Amino acid sequence: MTLRKWFYLFWTTLVIGAVAALIIGFILQSNDQKLSVLNGNEIGFNMITMLLGGAMISVLSQMGFFSYLIVRFIVMGMIRAKWITDTLQLICILIALVDLVFLRHVDTQEGWLSYMLLPLILLIVAFTTSWWKVKLTNRNGFIPTLFFMTAVTAIEAVPALRINSAASTLFMMIPLLACNAWQILILSKVLKTNKEPL
Repeated sequence: MTLRKWFYLFWTTLVIGAVAALIIGFILQSNDQKLSVLNGNEIGFNMITMLLGGAMISVLSQMGFFSYLIVRFIVMGMIRAKWITDTLQLICILIALVDLVFLRHVDTQEGWLSYMLLPLILLIVAFTTSWWKVKLTNRNGFIPTLFFMTAVTAIEAVPALRINSAASTLFMMIPLLACNAWQILILSKVLKTNKEPL
């Protein structure tokens, strides 16, 4: 990974995060009756706020991505057997998905089925991204990509999940998923290899 490749990854991810936040922000605003969308000053202010929020979310996504790569490198150095690391990642995926349902449901009076929507969407996006990663590289990339797109994304989204608001969760999760998917899918092209295991 050279500095030039890192700059490319950084700026493209930043743009994807900002654009995704802008799109989901406008969709959320169009459904908010309290906000006058026709007021030009409010639109300009909100657009800048959404772009900056998306940029910050993309930086959070990049920190999570590089942290994951470093931790994975260390773990792969300590545990040589791939089936053990794959099993550990699958267990962590299961824990993350269960936590997204039950930990968010604690201290609420709502039915727990409504809390299954986010993990289900996250799992669908993760499976799609993992399948695409396999097409771009090889089958060894499926479980690491699935782990990154579920467990790591769930950890990165904790600030929005703590608020327990659908709007804040959507505003953070959409850019996070877009940035995480972009980074893990483009990595083999940036490194100019189709044999790397992610």
